[in-house]
Amino acid sequence: LICLLFSSRFNWSELTPLGLWGRTLGLQTDNSQFLLEGMPFRIFGGSMHYFRVPREYWEDRMLKMKACGLNTLTTYVPWNLHEKERGRFDFSENLDLRAFLSLAAKNGLWVILRPGPYICSEWDLGGLPSWLLQDPEMQLRTTYKGFTEAVDAYFDRLMRVVVPLQASTILFPLQGWEWLPRAYKKGGPIIAVQVENEYGSYAKDPNYMTYVKMALLNRGIVELLMTSDNKNGLSFGLVEGALATVNFQKLEPGLLKYLDTVQKDQPKMVMEYWTGWFDNWGGPHYVFDADEMVNTVASVLKTGASINLYMFHGGTNFGFMNGALEADEYKSDVTSYDYDAVLTEAGDYTSKFFKLRQLFSMVIGQPLPLPPMIESKASYGAILLHQYISLWDVLPALLQPIKSEFPVNMENLHLNDSIGQPYGYVLYETVIFGGGHLHTRDHVRDRAQVFVNTMYVGELDYNTVELSIPEGQQGFRQLRLLVENRGRVNYGLALNEQRKGLIGDVFLNKTPLRNFKIYSLEMKPAFIKSLQRVSGWSTVPDYFVGPAFFRGRLWIEQQPQDTFLKLQGWEKGVVFVNGQNLGRYWKIGPQETLYLPGPWLRRGGNEIVIFEERTAGRIIQSVDIPYLGRTQYVD
Repeated sequence: LICLLFSSRFNWSELTPLGLWGRTLGLQTDNSQFLLEGMPFRIFGGSMHYFRVPREYWEDRMLKMKACGLNTLTTYVPWNLHEKERGRFDFSENLDLRAFLSLAAKNGLWVILRPGPYICSEWDLGGLPSWLLQDPEMQLRTTYKGFTEAVDAYFDRLMRVVVPLQASTILFPLQGWEWLPRAYKKGGPIIAVQVENEYGSYAKDPNYMTYVKMALLNRGIVELLMTSDNKNGLSFGLVEGALATVNFQKLEPGLLKYLDTVQKDQPKMVMEYWTGWFDNWGGPHYVFDADEMVNTVASVLKTGASINLYMFHGGTNFGFMNGALEADEYKSDVTSYDYDAVLTEAGDYTSKFFKLRQLFSMVIGQPLPLPPMIESKASYGAILLHQYISLWDVLPALLQPIKSEFPVNMENLHLNDSIGQPYGYVLYETVIFGGGHLHTRDHVRDRAQVFVNTMYVGELDYNTVELSIPEGQQGFRQLRLLVENRGRVNYGLALNEQRKGLIGDVFLNKTPLRNFKIYSLEMKPAFIKSLQRVSGWSTVPDYFVGPAFFRGRLWIEQQPQDTFLKLQGWEKGVVFVNGQNLGRYWKIGPQETLYLPGPWLRRGGNEIVIFEERTAGRIIQSVDIPYLGRTQYVD
C-alpha cells in the first residue's frame, strides 16, 4: 500500500558530493522545494555522531545509511570534547571532524552540520564545557559577555575545519582568513548549517540567536542556515535568514502545515524525527514500534517534506559523557545510546532498517546499494577479576589533595591548568570529633557515599539529604564524602545550575563542616595506567565491599571482535578496558551490558580495570548479545 502514496519518484543518484565538483550554488530554497545546484532535491537524512562511534566504524555506518536509501548525514559537534581545557583544541583521532566529513563525501553523503554551541543530544551539559561554570555569574546560551567570548574563541578554531568543507564557493574575502583563497572551490559535503539547537525551548535572550547566526556568517559560513525546534518552541526559536524545521515523533494533524504559520512558501523539513528514545537509570528501556515509525515517515514523505531520522545510529555515551534530565526529579541517562534506532548500538540492522529501506527504495525508484555484511560479535566467556586495591590505599600513593577551608565544587577546583574537574568523582574529607545529625541542605550533586574513616554509613542525594553519624570513641575521626557527578542536565532551563560535587555547606549538628582535603578522581587514562605501579594489590576475597579498583585480563587469540560485558553481581561503577572508559554500570538498570568495540581490543592480553563503589563480584561475562533491560513502548 505504501507504494501507492508516491506518484512521482525522486532519483538523487547523480546528486552526490563527488559527482558535483566545481559547484557554486549549494542548497537553496525555492518556494516549497529545495534546490541543489539548481536541481530539485529532497533531504533523506540520518543522524550519527562521530564522537559516539569508534572511528574504525564510521565508514561502515555511512555505507549502511546509503543502503537504507539516505542521501544526507547530520551530526552534532560537541564543544566540551573539542575544547576540554580552555584554549586547547582537539580535532584528532575520534574527534577528527575533517576526516569524518570527508569520509561522508567519499561515500556519497551530504552533511547537515549542527555545531551548536549547545547541542542537547543527551550529552553532558548539552555539549557545553563545564569550565564555563567557573564564573558564578555565567548565563549560558545568552549574549552574556563571558559566554560569547568563549563561543567566539571556539568558533574561530572550529570554522577553520568547517568552512573549507562547505558545498558551495566563497566569492568574497574574509578578514583574518588570509589562508583561505578568495574563490575557494571547496566541493565539500556540507549543504546546511544549523543555528544553535532548540532555542525556542530556552529563549532567555531575544538577541542570542542573531548573535549565533552572525558568529557563523562572519567566519565564512555560506550554506543554507536552519533552526530546529519542537512545535511548542518553534515560534520562539526563529531567526531571520534561517529556515525553520520541526522535531517530533508523533505526526499530529496539521503539524507540518503549522510551519506555514511561521514561514510562508518554504520547503518543509523534519530535522529530528525521533526513531526511538533514550533511557534513564532506574527506568525501562524504551522502544518505539517499527511499523508505527515507518508509517509516520511515509506520511511525512507523502507531503513532499524532507526528513532526518534522529537517530539512524545512536552509538554510546562512552566515559562520563551522558547527560541528564531534571523535570520533576533528576534522572541521569544510561551509558548506551542505542535509542532503539535504525541501527543498534553496535551498528547491527534492525527491522526498522529493512522497512525504511523498502520505503525509500520505492520513493527513489532506483536500486539501492546492497547492505554491508554485519560484523559477528564475540562471546569471550567469564573474565576473572583476580586482584583489588581499596580506594583508601590508592589515595596516598597517587593523589595529592587540595586543602580548602570550605567545600569547593568540581568546576572550581584548582586543577587541569585551572579549568577545574569536569567529570568523575570527588572525595571530600574532613575531621569530626563525634557523631550526630548530618544534613546536606541539598548541596550534594549528584550522589554521595558517606564514610566514617573507612566504615560505610549511607548515601546522600537529591532525595536523601540527611544521615545519622554514629558516635565513636573519644578522639577525632575522618568523615569522608565520595561524591559522583552522574551527568549534567542537557535540556531545560536549569543549565546554569549544573555545578557538581559539594556546591555548598554540609552541616553536622547544625554546624557547617570546615577544613577539607579534596581529592580529584576524574579517572583519566593516565590515572588508570598509574594504578599498575601501585603496591598493595591483593587477591580478591569471596566477599568485599568497596570503594575499590579491581583488575583482570581478557586473553584473545584471534582477531578481536565486538563484545558486551555483563556485570551481574556488581553494584555500581565504571569499567576501563586498555585504558578506555566504557562508561557506567548500575544494578538498578535498565542497562545490563556495556558495549566493548572490537577495535579497542588487541590480540593477546587486554587489561580490564573496574572501579566499584560498593558490592563487587568476582567475574564479569563477555557475551555476544546486548541486554538493555526491560522494555516499555513509547506512548
